[in-house]
Order: sequence, then structure tokens, then C-alpha cells
Amino acid sequence: MSQHILVLGAGFAGVWSALGAARQLDLQQRTDIKITVLAPQPELRIRPRFYESNVHEMKASLLELFAATDIDFVQGAAEKIDVQGKRVHYVTAQGAHTSLTYDRLVLATGSHLNRPELEGVREFAFDVDTIEAAARLEQHVKSLASLPDSAARNTVVVCGGGFTGIETATEMPARLREALGADARVRVIVVDRGVTIGAAFGEGISPSIAEASKHMDIEWRLGATVAKVDANGVTLADGEHIESRTVVWTVGFLASPLTRQIPGETDRQGRLFVDENLKVVGQDAVYAAGDVAYAACDDLGNFAAMSCQHAIPLGRHAGNNVVADLLGIAPRPYSQPKYVTCLDLGEWGAVYTEGWDRQVKLIREEAKELKHNINSVWIYPPIADRAVALAAADPSIPVA
Repeated sequence: MSQHILVLGAGFAGVWSALGAARQLDLQQRTDIKITVLAPQPELRIRPRFYESNVHEMKASLLELFAATDIDFVQGAAEKIDVQGKRVHYVTAQGAHTSLTYDRLVLATGSHLNRPELEGVREFAFDVDTIEAAARLEQHVKSLASLPDSAARNTVVVCGGGFTGIETATEMPARLREALGADARVRVIVVDRGVTIGAAFGEGISPSIAEASKHMDIEWRLGATVAKVDANGVTLADGEHIESRTVVWTVGFLASPLTRQIPGETDRQGRLFVDENLKVVGQDAVYAAGDVAYAACDDLGNFAAMSCQHAIPLGRHAGNNVVADLLGIAPRPYSQPKYVTCLDLGEWGAVYTEGWDRQVKLIREEAKELKHNINSVWIYPPIADRAVALAAADPSIPVA
């Protein structure tokens, strides 16, 4: 009887888990193990680019790639994982309830923005967490031109000064002027609880963020938190009210709630603890990759971040190792000691760092060119050519 590897999710970790498994099966010349990807859409949505305009283009079809590598795709949304019965219950695109069994499961269902129970956040704040949400923001920004000129119309407030918040904020001046006219008096404000600009990134990178912010007249409200959001703007905890028709929430990410259906320890973001081979601790048949995995990158206490930088190699390793597990061959322990940051800073450029202490290596135009290559080439899936795709799924490939 053939065996079955089921991958939940078609994000970076899911795609590369499936390809990693297909590669190892190909190396072992095995055709008796089936690989299935279950996901809501047969496409890789390029989430790191959702802060950009033309967000509807930020996706890549997967059907031809999967066909070329003997990976089955089932369209649906997982709703229940039965680890005892090795079965996943899901809802099809047509609304029917059904299930799939598995011999090995790779959970790669990603993460989502955590919207707090603050007054008005759910009703009035935009976000760039999904392609649909980013498209709503994009359409809203374009529609501002139909409103009377006012401070609220011309002001965007970005809540959160982390990676997503900064990239969203530094794109906004150009996007606002494109919508409202080159001479429009636009205003972008970042609300952040940090005491210095870019505090979350450390002393090495924060000067570049501050310089870019000054260059584009982006204001920061430091040491500040949001008390409530309404149709006319944001009220901060200190009582200041900022008039704005466009509030963007970027604070806090949590692992997919499906992690709660896998018995095992989780971190504060809901990520499952995994061993060096990415098997969920305490489970015999469940692996985790990407944003749902709390995985050690090295022996120095560094753990994978919620980013495609880590999701891609995590997927390659997880896919390789589920096959190794089924076939009784040696797995390849996950290791990713190199860490980089490439932060887009709008028309000013970008900043690129290496190491967990973020040592700056490139800024402005040079870093911007690198960021463009990352966003437009490197993080996209391989072409639908079997040899090329399987070669790209080798877990030994170093990924920064």
C-alpha cells in the first residue's frame, strides 16, 4: 500500500516542503509515496511584498510546478487535525466537508496579524496581512482623491514600527502623492512604543531608518500606544488624537490557530516546538515548518523568525525529513546560522545587514537593488521544470 505525505499550506514553507519531499523521493527512486498539498488557493502569495502597490500581482501560480514534480494539489481549508487518526478534515472550495488521511503531516499554515480588542481597530484599521486586505488598502488610498482636501484625508497613520510597519510607512508618501497629486501636502506618522526610531532593529540599523524618515518627512510618535481607532483617526494613550482617514495596523503576529490542534509545547506566538529534524516534539508523524515552527537556527540560542528567509529552508528540510522518516534513512538536521535583514525604505533606498546583531553592509541604492532582487526573483518559486525545481529544493543550499 502506498504511503501519503500531506502538506497543509501553500505559502513559502508549504511549497518548499512539498518540493523537498519530491526531491528526496526522486533521489531514492520511489514512486510509491504520494505528496499532497492542501491549501485555499493553488498559488504562492508573495506576502513580503504586500506593502507595495499593484498587490494583485503579488502571487505565483503553482499548478504547473506541482504537475511537473508529481505533487497533488487539493483546494480547501483545513479545519480539524486528528493526530490520533492521522486525518485532516477540511472544507472544499464549494463548501463541502471532507477529509484526507496521512502517514506524515507537515503543518505549514503560516501566521496571521493579531488584531487586539482595542476600540475601533477591527472596524476602522486597514492592514497588509493578506492580499485581499492589502488590495482594500490600495483601493482606499486611490479613492482618497474623491474626498475634499483635508488633514485627515492627507494623513496616514501606521501603528507599529516593526518590519511591516516601516516598509508600509516608507512606501506611503509616494503612494499618497500618486493618488492625490505631486503637490499634495501628505503626512505619514508611525506610532511605536519604542523610545527611538527603529528601536526594534538595534543601534546599527536605526540610523538608516531615521535618515530615511527625515528624508521623506515621516513623523514618529515614540513611546506611544494606541488607545482607540475611529473613522476620523487615532487616539493615543496620552490623549493625543491624530486626524486620519487611513490607519494601518501592523503590530503583532501569531501562528496559525491550527497549531492548537497539535498536542505539544508552543512559544508565546503559538509556534510549535520542533526538534532538529523539524518533527513536532512529542509527535511521531507531525512536522512543522515556517511560521508555525519554533525552530533553533544554531547552537547560540537563535530561533527562526516569521519570515520567508527562514520559511524556505525550513520547508526544504521538513520535506526532506518526512521522506527520510518514512524510508528509514538519515534525516538532515535543520541549521541556518546566517541571518540577514534587508529593509525597504521607500524612495530613500533600503538598508541591508548581516548577523543577528545586524551589522550594516549596504545602504540606499545598493541595498535597494538587492531588495528588488529578493522581492522580484529570489523568493518566487522555481519554474515548472522537474529537474530545475527539484534541484532548487536541496536543503543543503545556503539561504540567508
